[in-house]
Amino acid sequence: MGNGGADTRDDSHRQGRRRTFAPWTDPTAGALVRFDGVRKQFSEVAAVERVSLDIFAGEFFALLGPSGCGKTTLLRLLAGLDTPDEGRILLDGKDIALVPPYRRPINMMFQNYALFPHLTVEGNVAFGLKQEGLARSEITTRVGEMLALVRLEGLTKRKPHQLSGGQRQRVALARSLVKRPRVLLLDEPLAALDKKLRGDTQFELMQLQERLGLTFIIVTHDQQEAMTVADRIGVMDHGRLIQVGTPPEIYERPNSRWVADFIGEVNLIEGRVVDVGASDTVIASAAAGRLRALSPTDAKPGDVVWVALRPEKVRIGHAPPPIEGENCVVGQVGNIGYLGELSIYKVRLDNGIVMKAAVANVTRLVERPIGWDDRVWLSWAPEAAMLLTR
Repeated sequence: MGNGGADTRDDSHRQGRRRTFAPWTDPTAGALVRFDGVRKQFSEVAAVERVSLDIFAGEFFALLGPSGCGKTTLLRLLAGLDTPDEGRILLDGKDIALVPPYRRPINMMFQNYALFPHLTVEGNVAFGLKQEGLARSEITTRVGEMLALVRLEGLTKRKPHQLSGGQRQRVALARSLVKRPRVLLLDEPLAALDKKLRGDTQFELMQLQERLGLTFIIVTHDQQEAMTVADRIGVMDHGRLIQVGTPPEIYERPNSRWVADFIGEVNLIEGRVVDVGASDTVIASAAAGRLRALSPTDAKPGDVVWVALRPEKVRIGHAPPPIEGENCVVGQVGNIGYLGELSIYKVRLDNGIVMKAAVANVTRLVERPIGWDDRVWLSWAPEAAMLLTR
């Protein structure tokens, strides 16, 4: 994994599956894993606060949130490494509270990989099978199959210190999978990898999960990683589950300013509802004038709302838009961040508020039409605006 040699046929198969795989939309589908009002407290701090969540067989689910939000604790509760103070954890409809960790069909891959330094690659992968007392021939077969799956066949006799970070990560993954768990738990598994290797490995994890047909639950604080690998994302903060949805739902329809701000870059404009029509909402903003949004809302005239705009949805130019009067503001470019594939413009409006616009770099740098201190207009389509009430 992580060597850049991804199989594009596998990837296209995964993408096809991802478009159709949605058991959470089927009211008759039963969850493989269910957290039912689970709570866990350490000293005076509630690490997990009455979380209820269903995860389905074959799903790649991501628990996403800042450090200390409770996502790893939730994983440890499922693995049996911690015990909930309240609530139930069910696997296939059965409460597993009294099932010890080694009896659960669940394996956990830790962030530091926890490889045995005195064992070879082969020995590390075989360790759990030997503990179970499997026949030597069975162990040899299963270890060989798993090492082939993660492309480590030629490194079986090496020790962990003789491997790269990406290779150690693959050994840990093979060791976690060789026992054929129903659920694989991944606690920040790619944190130690460099940016390029991490990106390659994300896609390979997706392909591996699809080929094995297992349920993967990954914990990460990296929004891009969660958006890339997961069928659904559970966003956590202070022990609570804030929102659960597919990556497009989380990004395009966040349920709060906190989620909108945590998932990627966002401009937030405060205003008050003036009129709610059949398909659009008109907002009056002291910061940005008259705004129109084609976004579902339960807000009423007079309510305070926030218009959330992703920078890539904001147009920037020297000339005013063809139709002025709504969804447009004017300001001065204060900074430009060049990120290779796109540039981020920070524009200070005349009232002092700073907004961001992202522009794809389809021309060469020397041909960039907008520079520092330029006077520019920002505008956006009504359908680009997301209305948030909290």
